[in-house]
Amino acid sequence: MKTELKAKFIQHILNKKKNDEGFTLIELLVVIIIIGILSAIALPSFLNQANKARSSEAKTYVGSINRAQQAYVLENPTFVTAQTNFNQLGLGIKTQTENYTYTLGNLGGKGADVIARPTTPAANPAILKGFVGSVAVGQTTGAATGEATTIAILCETNDPVKVGSTMNTGVPQGTPINNINCGAGQKAVK
Repeated sequence: MKTELKAKFIQHILNKKKNDEGFTLIELLVVIIIIGILSAIALPSFLNQANKARSSEAKTYVGSINRAQQAYVLENPTFVTAQTNFNQLGLGIKTQTENYTYTLGNLGGKGADVIARPTTPAANPAILKGFVGSVAVGQTTGAATGEATTIAILCETNDPVKVGSTMNTGVPQGTPINNINCGAGQKAVK
């Protein structure tokens, strides 16, 4: 009889376990809270990476245009400075993409620049930054002082409306310069 009682007791416990399967409300709430906390941490980071990728387009295009200007000035005595002549650089880059508008400019006969402004400036300028690339003919320093070379810089700004570059002032047109700097409120991109 005792073995029958033990068997029934074990059978009763196993049947009771089957009836209690599932999650309690507390367990479900804890899981939902944990998922909410993780997504609150990950979502801003993900959105920031998307904006960095958009800015990367501008950095790449402006860098390519700078290099194309350097190559162009080696073959020709001038820079490409007019928007209508953009195709002379031979890059196959559109002057307007989904994220940025690219414009060429003249740096007072001393060089050329390209400005990348966000196509639709957002209410928060930190979302998409503005970029400017400048190229000029400069002079080497050191052992081979005075040899002509091209110099370039890439600058970024949080205020895409105020994008520009500065060069040595007081240098006559056509005279090589030895320095290009970013404008006020900008920083050089390495």
